[in-house]
Amino acid sequence: MTFLLDQDIPEEIALLLRHWGHTATVLRDVLPITTPDADAFFYAQTYGLIMVTCNRDDFLALAAVHPEHPGLVILIRRRTRQAECGKLLNLLQRAGESGLRANVNFA
Repeated sequence: MTFLLDQDIPEEIALLLRHWGHTATVLRDVLPITTPDADAFFYAQTYGLIMVTCNRDDFLALAAVHPEHPGLVILIRRRTRQAECGKLLNLLQRAGESGLRANVNFA
């Protein structure tokens, strides 16, 4: 699967996604750090990338207005990075690409 990781996603998540065989593009590597959320979401749509963010409110609103999005994963902050990574891995294994594409998921 191919993902776009928002500015608020820890680098460890990108490393683990790549380790698990996925493509993980970090937003700050392709757009300025000051890019508005709507532009980041549009970038993900344009390139068919599943957006991963911790910014629940803004991106849920964008997904509601643009239901044709390629997928949105809201990563819930946990006490440890290990817990965050574990929840994301569980979601990927449980939902698979068909469960992530064009859907909103929480990890």
